[in-house]
Parts: sequence; structure tokens; C-alpha cells
Amino acid sequence: MAVRELMENSLDAAELQGILPDVYVRIISSDGAAANMEPTAYRLSVADNGPGVDPHHVPRAFGKVFYGSKYVLRQSRGMFGLGGTMAILYGQITTNKPVKVATSTDGKTKHIFDMLIEISENKPVILKKETEGAAGKTGTRVDVMLEGDYIRAAQKIGDYFKQTALVASYANLTLLDPEGRITAYERATESMPSVPQETLPHPHGMDVEAFKRLIKITDEKTMEKLMGNKHFHRVGETTAKKFLAFAGINPNARPGKLTNEQIVKIVDALQHYPDFLPPDASILSPVGEQILQAGMVKELQPEFSTVVERPPGSYSGFPFLVEVGVAYGGRVLEPGRKLLRFANRIPLLYDESSDVSFKVMNEQIDWRRYHVPDEAPLALITHICSTKVPYKTVGKEYIADRPEIESEIRNALRDALRRLSLYLSKKGSMEAVQRKINIYGKYLPMIAKFATELAERKKPPNYKRLVKESEETPGEEEAGVGDEQKKEGQGKLNGQAKVEEYS
Repeated sequence: MAVRELMENSLDAAELQGILPDVYVRIISSDGAAANMEPTAYRLSVADNGPGVDPHHVPRAFGKVFYGSKYVLRQSRGMFGLGGTMAILYGQITTNKPVKVATSTDGKTKHIFDMLIEISENKPVILKKETEGAAGKTGTRVDVMLEGDYIRAAQKIGDYFKQTALVASYANLTLLDPEGRITAYERATESMPSVPQETLPHPHGMDVEAFKRLIKITDEKTMEKLMGNKHFHRVGETTAKKFLAFAGINPNARPGKLTNEQIVKIVDALQHYPDFLPPDASILSPVGEQILQAGMVKELQPEFSTVVERPPGSYSGFPFLVEVGVAYGGRVLEPGRKLLRFANRIPLLYDESSDVSFKVMNEQIDWRRYHVPDEAPLALITHICSTKVPYKTVGKEYIADRPEIESEIRNALRDALRRLSLYLSKKGSMEAVQRKINIYGKYLPMIAKFATELAERKKPPNYKRLVKESEETPGEEEAGVGDEQKKEGQGKLNGQAKVEEYS
């Protein structure tokens, strides 16, 4: 968890600035050699080439729980900036060693901090601060000593790197493990997803506590002003007036004077008012077909792959978008269907059977319709991006089966499987034609020999030319789909007819 939290902070920081990420992770045991007994103390180092952190913010960003830039409503890998700080706190609790943070924002000066967290007061304690040259490089490096069981965690860390490389094929990722082995995933594309945009909360996603916080921070003097575009997504003056009439609230009422009963009444009306415009999904940042295709080709090396991106939707006032990839065959994939799940570009590695994607794949898809055998070497990739992913538990490892999301995953998977079915059908036809051509190639020389003897000729007919034409004809339309496939089939039949006619 410490590896993934610090890595995700690095990836988010680089992507928000449009920087192609280079992330380096090193894990070594406390004595510098592979440990024989677990758990033991390890030094975890995570370095990136991102924009760096302003040195004035470093102590609070890494030494204060619930300090960060992720309070805004925006698609991001983590929530509230909590994970990295908790990894540092866990390291301090288990080893009582300070964290070292080195960062540079200008490429000229690197600021280095040795810190502890004062747990009782939730504040950083700076033990040492120094500066040195940055050699023209920006970015942040975090070194934390923590207790861990690498032997048990190794496989999940490896899976996390491999799947992150698949969905973030524009990143260079490097892992140096306690055994001294280096695993490197080089970027396959320089295209990056669009930067996710900050947005206002949609009325349908409001709850009582959020509305109370809004009342405390607002400067508006009337409910009519409070409900305007300044605080809510896609709510204008006219919509605000109609909503207040629907809720039975005086437009001139002062927000600070509302009773608890009135607040509950307003929030209930916000969630049920039918005329609010749906949230704008243009603020989201999907992986994209090109990037996901590049990742699948690089990591899975499939025989066939395709990506389907569904139109944006919304649930409970939060926009979301579903992407599904299908990879078939190749040298890497083993027999059987394999599900790879992602949420906001985070690999989900645990509790697969509880996830909505698993439910759709195993309960709602008739695989016989698509002529895909159970033992086919197949990987299914599902990615959901949203300003608020509906995780089912605080562990954030599987997604709840919201009807809107379930429907989009099902439709995307069906579309992708139709493409796969077309490919398999085409492949079967090609193999059938090739088998016939092989038969012709085997028996035509014998037929030509006997025909020459029966005709009492000295020179046999040029049967090799016909075999060559038959081999070339099926491949002329090889890249087509749909109508092109029909043309291809006709080409195969024409080639077959030439051989049969000669025979």
C-alpha cells in the first residue's frame, strides 16, 4: 500500500502538469541486503520527474494528516491526499525513523527535509533542512523506513507495476527490489490523457454534511444566491428559483438561519428534483483508445485487441465514463478469461469477485453467442473514471454494482466481444481456406502428372501458378471488417473456384 500510494501521488503530479511521468521505486532492507526473516524494516524510495512541491508546503504536505490539494471535486487517483502521509506515519510508528523528502520546482535548487510527525498535535517536526544543486531536474523523492513483509507483498507489487504500465503506457516505471533485480516498463506512447478539470458539486450528489459546510463558507445572504452557479454545477438563476419553489423554501431566507429540519428538507429536495441538468462529463479524463491499445499491445502482446469507450453518464449527480478493452491470444495470455479492473487509472488488485465488472462478465454475458470458448486466452480490461468512484468499502478495491455503471460496462463489453467474434469468424474462414489450399498443393502435382501421362504429353501443365493465385486471393482483403469481410470471403471463393475448375 505504501508503494502504490506514493507512486500514485507521483503519477498524478506529473499528469496534472502534462509531464510524461518517469517514476523510480527502490525497496531495500535496512541492512542493505535481502532479509531472510519477515517482517523486517525496509527503506522505500519513490522518485519522480514531476513539477516538485513548493518548499513552503513540504512540511505540511508530508507531515500533516488531511493536508493536500485533493479536496476539490476532480477526477484523481487518490482522495484527500491522505494515502502518502499515512504511509509515512506507518513508517514512523513501526521503525521510529524520520522521512526524508527532497524536492525541486525550478531544477536549480533541491530542498531536502528530514521530518517526523507529531501525532498528538498532527503537525510536522523538521529535524533537518538543507539545500543542494538540482542539476536541472525537477521532481520529488520520498525516502521512508517502514516495517514490511516483502516476500508476501512481492507478487502484488509486481502485478501493480505491470497493470499500471498497461493503463499508463505513456509512463516510464522502474522497480529495484530487495534482491537487486530491476524491472523496467518503458513508455509505449507519448500521448497523454487530457488533464481532468475541477468542477462544482452537482445538486444530486449533495448530502447533509456537505450542505452544512457550504453554508458555513458561503458569503451569500439569500438562498436564491446560494443556489446559483457559484456553488452548484449547471444551476442558473431560473433553475434555482424553480427548485426553491419545489422545496418550499423562501428565496430570501438567510442560509445561516436555516434549522436542521430545513437543511434536511432542502437536501432531500436536491436529490429528488427532476429538472436539474445532468453533470457535464467533459471534465473527466479517460485513458483513451490509443493509450490503452498501446498498453495492451506492449504488456499483453495479443493476437487481437480492441477498445470501446462508452458515452459519458452520471449516477447520483456524479459524472462517469466507462472504457473496456479486450485482448485475445498472443504469447503472454494464458488459457482462460482474465479480468483486469481499473478505477481512475488505479489497478484494483483485491476482491475481484465482489466487483461489478466480475458480475457483468460472469452473470450477464452469454459467451456462446460470441463463439468464445471458456478456455480461450482472453483478457478483459475495464476502466471507470469519475469524480467520485462508487467503491463499496473504504478499502477502495472493488466497485459497487450501481445500475448505471453496470449497464455501461455490459454494453461496452458486448460491443467489444462482437468485434472479437467477427475476428474469430474471419480467422476460422481463413484457416479453412488455408487447409483446402494445402490439400490442393499436395494433390495437384499428382493430378498434373497423371493428366500429362494420359494426354501423352511431355510437358506438364503449370499447376504451380494456380496454387500461387489461390494462396494470394484470400489475403487481398485481409485487413477488412464488416462489408470488407464479405468481399474477402468472395475473394476466397474465387480463388477456390480457380483450383477446382482446373482440377
